Amino acid sequence: MPLPGHLLPILVLFLAGSPGWAWVPNHCRSPSQAMCNFVCDCRDCSDEAQCGHHGASPALGTPFTCDFERDPCGWRDISTSGYSWLRDRAGAVLEGPGPRADHTLGTDLGWYMAVGTHRGKEAATAALRSPTLREAAPSCKLRLWYHMASGDVAELRLELTHGAETLTLWQSTGPWCPGWQELAVTTGRIRGDFRVIFSATRNATHRGAVALDDLEFWDCGLSTPQASCPLEHHHCHNKACVEPQQLCDGEDNCGDLSDEDPRTCGQHTATNFETGLGLWSRSEGWARNHSAGGTEHPAWPCRDHSRNSAQGSFLVSVAEPGNPAVLSSPELQASGTSSCSLIFYYYLHGSEASCLQLFLQTLGSSNPQAPVLLRRHRGELGTAWVRDRVDIQSAYPFQILLAGQTGPGGVVGLDDLILSEHCRPVLEVSTPQPLPPGPWVPAPGPLPPSSRLQDFCQQGHLACGDLCVAPEQLCDFEQQCAGGEDEQACGTTDFESPEAGGWEDASVGRLQWRRLSAQESQGAGAAAAGHFLSLQRAWGQLGAEARVRTPPLGPSGPSCELHLAYHLQSQPRGFLALVVVDSGSRELAWQALSSSAGGWKVDKVLLGARRRPFQLEFVGLVDLDGPDQQGAGVDNVTLRDCSSMVTTKRDTEVSCNFERDTCSWYPGHLSDTHWRRVESRGPEHDHTTGQGYFMLLDPTDPLARGHSAHLLSRPQIPAVPTECLSFWYHLHGPQIGTLRLAMRREGEDTHLWSRSGTHGNRWHQAWATLSHQPGSRAPYQLLFEGLRDGYHGTMALDDVAMRPGPCWAPDYCTFEDSDCGFSPGGQSLWKRQANASGHAAWGPPADHTTETAQGHYMMVDTSPDALPRGQTASLTSREHRPLAQPACLTFWYHGSLLSPGALQVHLEEGRRHQVLSLSAHEGLAWHLGSVDVQAEQAWRVVFEAVGTGVAHSYMALDDLLLQDGPCPQPASCDFESGLCGWSHLARPGLGGYSWDWGGGATPSRYLQPPVDHTLGTEAGHFAFFETGVLGPGGRAAWLRSEPLPATPASCLRFWYHMGFPEHFYKGELRVLLCSAQGQLAVWSTGGHRRHQWLEAQVEVASTKEFQIVFEATLGGQPALGPIGLDDVEYLAGQHCQQPAPSPGDTATPVPVPAVVGGALLFLMLLVLLGLGGQRWLEKRGSCPFRSDTEATAPGFDNILFNADGVTLPASVTSDL
Repeated sequence: MPLPGHLLPILVLFLAGSPGWAWVPNHCRSPSQAMCNFVCDCRDCSDEAQCGHHGASPALGTPFTCDFERDPCGWRDISTSGYSWLRDRAGAVLEGPGPRADHTLGTDLGWYMAVGTHRGKEAATAALRSPTLREAAPSCKLRLWYHMASGDVAELRLELTHGAETLTLWQSTGPWCPGWQELAVTTGRIRGDFRVIFSATRNATHRGAVALDDLEFWDCGLSTPQASCPLEHHHCHNKACVEPQQLCDGEDNCGDLSDEDPRTCGQHTATNFETGLGLWSRSEGWARNHSAGGTEHPAWPCRDHSRNSAQGSFLVSVAEPGNPAVLSSPELQASGTSSCSLIFYYYLHGSEASCLQLFLQTLGSSNPQAPVLLRRHRGELGTAWVRDRVDIQSAYPFQILLAGQTGPGGVVGLDDLILSEHCRPVLEVSTPQPLPPGPWVPAPGPLPPSSRLQDFCQQGHLACGDLCVAPEQLCDFEQQCAGGEDEQACGTTDFESPEAGGWEDASVGRLQWRRLSAQESQGAGAAAAGHFLSLQRAWGQLGAEARVRTPPLGPSGPSCELHLAYHLQSQPRGFLALVVVDSGSRELAWQALSSSAGGWKVDKVLLGARRRPFQLEFVGLVDLDGPDQQGAGVDNVTLRDCSSMVTTKRDTEVSCNFERDTCSWYPGHLSDTHWRRVESRGPEHDHTTGQGYFMLLDPTDPLARGHSAHLLSRPQIPAVPTECLSFWYHLHGPQIGTLRLAMRREGEDTHLWSRSGTHGNRWHQAWATLSHQPGSRAPYQLLFEGLRDGYHGTMALDDVAMRPGPCWAPDYCTFEDSDCGFSPGGQSLWKRQANASGHAAWGPPADHTTETAQGHYMMVDTSPDALPRGQTASLTSREHRPLAQPACLTFWYHGSLLSPGALQVHLEEGRRHQVLSLSAHEGLAWHLGSVDVQAEQAWRVVFEAVGTGVAHSYMALDDLLLQDGPCPQPASCDFESGLCGWSHLARPGLGGYSWDWGGGATPSRYLQPPVDHTLGTEAGHFAFFETGVLGPGGRAAWLRSEPLPATPASCLRFWYHMGFPEHFYKGELRVLLCSAQGQLAVWSTGGHRRHQWLEAQVEVASTKEFQIVFEATLGGQPALGPIGLDDVEYLAGQHCQQPAPSPGDTATPVPVPAVVGGALLFLMLLVLLGLGGQRWLEKRGSCPFRSDTEATAPGFDNILFNADGVTLPASVTSDL
């Protein structure tokens, strides 16, 4: 059972003789022998290139993997219907049931294999087949990730075909969990050629969308030939080396069966159950069987261990707890000084309550002895046969007893019982004595009170006094029994008791967790006294890591913490981690990567509120054969304040600066992405003091696959009907995503506030008003949700404060979550709406904030039936706070194509006065309006729409922003207070990149110019973009102006900075004109740039309304370096006055007429591109001017022209 993705990179084995790539010959064998056998026989690993592996020989202990980023890795669709597999990525389709991001990169730029939605009405199966693979080792594991929306597929199946047989490795009919799900299966030893097939089956009622990514083959290569073997290793006939414990263990580890040669293993007694029980005898409950599976026994083994075949036989038990099935060995002679060894393979699947125990029963003594427990395996280990071995020394004759019992839906299996040469049966079996009652319950030694079941309680219930406690109430952190018996063995322990707090080893590899005493332990990690949990050697063959887990715990409350003492000594790599297992998902909660220098350390881990039962699991890996007595241990584990009923004073502390702790706030656990309380460091600092603590969401530390993270308050009781929550937020980075605030009451979320995209490298204050029913005592929670768009960017929160009464009107309103306190007047003609359904009676097809149909805005119907000619509909804001200095109020407005009427803007500061009147432009674009505001008292803004008597007309508002300083001229900005009217919104979907805003005085994790141009100091500000974040599929970032009216001649003047290494320049800055006629490149610069601000001027002309776009892009491979912009000035109706060129300044404007003339030569090409080009432009969301009436307008539709030639759309030129 491998670890989750965030732990796998540190699983590197150092054990001598591990199969894999320890030796690479100087020459390659013939292709038929060397290709696709999981071993790099050629030094460049070219013999594995045809089956998915690219690059040089992998490091020892790393898998052969296919992430589909370059190609399908030899996997082919073999479907026989239209329901079939293809290589795809989320960025190709913005909507639909498929994943929003691949699993490899976590963005929409990554690739995967997918089955699209099938429109047919018949059942169909889509099958994806691997290339031909060869010679899988017995330890071979296949790990992959699949994604499927609930109800989309009837069945998923993973099969392996070799020869004439097809093995079912895994099958499932659901239910399916959201997001990418991990699947790990073992293949067993496969001789010769084989293929793996992953298939999805849909019926007439299912859409059938499913995706597959990151296929990994772990430990699948056989040992390679060696001139000599390490000490005590076995040298196979084919010159491979195998470890001593792999000799005569029933598995072909050499690859030529020489480690199982009868001449070496002839004295062993093996029972594989193919023809019977051999020397063993069984009680009621064990049955010799073949693979059954199916709907009746879904947990049964699909194949045996001996033959790795569905035709092979094994023993299986479905005995219930309290009535185990017992398998007895023959009576064996006293072993004396030699050890009798038993190797056996067991199977535990389908239930956490399943248990297999191995007992030693001594015979011939004058006093009958109770069976002694030697081994116990319990829980869910997956669909794998796991090896174990016991060594027995006894002065009396003895028997070995194997007792199996299962939980609901579970099964226990046995196969390949191998007794060593020192296990000699008694020649004359004495009259069997009746065995004393054995401890057939899964607990060692004396039974704890929690295991004593009284007759009047149902099976599985706990009796304490007159009370029967149901299984789901055990270990739920709520004491039911007066003596606390129901909360014993629930994780808290000092390991002095043999029960070990309920922790059970669940290892399947070469390491295990064992409870040791101080006398048994050795080395620097030894405890001074008492017992602790220690990493020790084991006999398993599947993987290297060891794991130990609790019984199911919880649900837990927000304050739940785990305290522990631990030691870790492992160089150069070793780890100790705590994982939370919840409904099959695995979340890394804590990790100690570095060595503790042999000493013991203490730590605590916040587990927080979890709504479902969960298990805790310690996972460890060390090299016990390495130097310096390596090892790991755990002691004094304590779970504190885990009851959901526990309340403390801080539970009511919504106001928090995070300096002491997180107050009433705690992180949610719905994904592996989490908010963390961190201390100021480097470019990331808090708002309170600049050196304190704050809450940070960084999806790269550790790397997270989940797209959302929650920060919740504990439940609060309303104190007054209206409350104001203020807080400071920080959104910084080219792929930052969205931060939301919601109020959760009775399971329903009410959105209060949200921001998307980067907001510069600085803290911003925000407010949200909480409204409650008067007199209501219904509890509520506050919820901050961070939604990432990629991995380049962080979110932060600090200085949260709550006060009675409403908030001032917000400085920024997007209408995405609420109406921001605006009042629509008596007739309520203004309405907040979106056009997601596409069937809104009136209004823009997309909002301005998100540029999607799902976005919201305020809209008023100005048709005569709703608003007669000359009458007005008002929209009034809540009170704004007094202004200490002049400010600029900007807003975006949108009018219908047919005379929407006028929009008047009034300010109320004691009395109302009009400050602006606009006649909405025709067309389907949002336009920017601005008003200068000076107010020494509280004030309001009022928007009035005036009806014109034209049917089917409307007026809409979106994105109101109040900023310090006077309003700039259109498309002009010195960036001292922000981006002015320039939009940096990335395209919809993951993987989009956006320009940022910042200054040299604030440290940043992204490269930026050291000073601005306006002030020439670190205190100044500018717009910039770090091109180093661009990669395959993410080729550009746009900074767009507001829509500008058509002009015969205007001048764009700006200063730019390009800080690239002199001989490693790959970035490029271009100026585009974007209109209903398409895109036109009017200026660009590349080549080597000095680290200084340079001036550029561009002549601008357009016969249509247009936007200016600054595009930062790559000219080749990614390179670290910023592109900066400052002091952008648009001079409408003026020609540029060209300055004298400075030395080395090669950037020159490209006259528009020259471009137009060249473009006409390609007129026939434009006709051929036609609709395909239009679809490309609309998909990119590049120009928001196109409408149904303008789609056929003449011009440079969808083609990007420049002075050097023509650039075709990506959909035409890319080879998919």
